[in-house]
Amino acid sequence: MADAIMTVVQCWDDGVTTDARLADILRRHGARATFNLNAGLYNQSRRFDWNCQGTEVWRLGWEDMRSVYEGFTIGNHSLTHPLLDQKPIKAAMREIFEGRERLQQFFAQAVRGFAYPFGAHNEAVRNLVREAGHAYARTSHSIDIPYPPADVMTFDPCTHFLAPDFWSRYEKAKGCGVFYFWGHSYEMITEEMWRSFDAMIERIGADPATRWGEIGDLFAAP
Repeated sequence: MADAIMTVVQCWDDGVTTDARLADILRRHGARATFNLNAGLYNQSRRFDWNCQGTEVWRLGWEDMRSVYEGFTIGNHSLTHPLLDQKPIKAAMREIFEGRERLQQFFAQAVRGFAYPFGAHNEAVRNLVREAGHAYARTSHSIDIPYPPADVMTFDPCTHFLAPDFWSRYEKAKGCGVFYFWGHSYEMITEEMWRSFDAMIERIGADPATRWGEIGDLFAAP
């Protein structure tokens, strides 16, 4: 009997301009990915937002979105990226429901995934994410064996893409058949980091024991 093939899934948060470079790398290697976006934080055109380790981080504009994310899956990261577990229930509901609805209308695709801003959630927030129609929600807590999750609304990834033990976690995940990593493209602040990322995606794609997959395909439609 042939060995099982591990499905590799990935997601990227916040909708920043460096996603364009990241998406080009993914396309070149035939990799699939989900981009988790905050529909309430974008202007029509690109805008400066903050600094990361001395590097400017710019938000994409709506005018860029369709071309940057063409061919990829869109996930909900809330409307404005607050700590949802600290928001009044009605405000949290708006963040979750309206965030999803705006993205679905703009991209004309079902938005099935959610990523908790800052990884923060509680029972009330998880219930709202489920009620809004999401099939799963990602935390920011790393776990060796992520699949199947005990609760699809607390789907822990295997690791962050910059974790020093990335490849050991990759090999461990072959025991459950799913490897899930995540990150932010703005965290790549040097050319060497971009080259390393390119090599990482190439290495995964060349592994005969893996295939690229979509996160939402791991779960039944809501």
